[in-house]
Amino acid sequence: MVRQVQRKTVYSPRVKGAVELLLAEDVANLGKQGEIVRVKPGYARNFLLPQGLATVATEENKKAVEAHRAALIELDKKRKSNAKKLADEVSKYSVTLEANANSEGHLYGSILAGDISKALIEAGYNVQEKHIFLEGPLKELGMYTIKLKLHESVTSEVKVWIVPVSTK
Repeated sequence: MVRQVQRKTVYSPRVKGAVELLLAEDVANLGKQGEIVRVKPGYARNFLLPQGLATVATEENKKAVEAHRAALIELDKKRKSNAKKLADEVSKYSVTLEANANSEGHLYGSILAGDISKALIEAGYNVQEKHIFLEGPLKELGMYTIKLKLHESVTSEVKVWIVPVSTK
């Protein structure tokens, strides 16, 4: 009978003969991309380095990662401010979508996030389908308040009116 032993990754700074590596990608139970970790030499030599998951943490690499991290933080601040501006503008706007419906107000089809996104883009608001959170497809005429998540920390709402197709 063969017993399988669960091996635990050791990355403690107290590990004897540990190697300092800079993670190129997220590694489960070890760390996130850009972090400097200490691991046993065999783990580094046999798994992390050949798989391209890490690189040797030289001073040059550490400086490059810090510069990259600072640039990412600056970029994230810019995206967040743009998202806040867009959230303020979109919250004052309401979308009107026409759809075929029966006399009771039930739609023959349904309105999805892509339809709302398309209408917002046509109106000049860069709201992608991935930013729109519906609890399900909209299948009746009426007014709906739709949640938008434009950034990790920026949310907003937009009013969506679904009206019957006008017959001329």
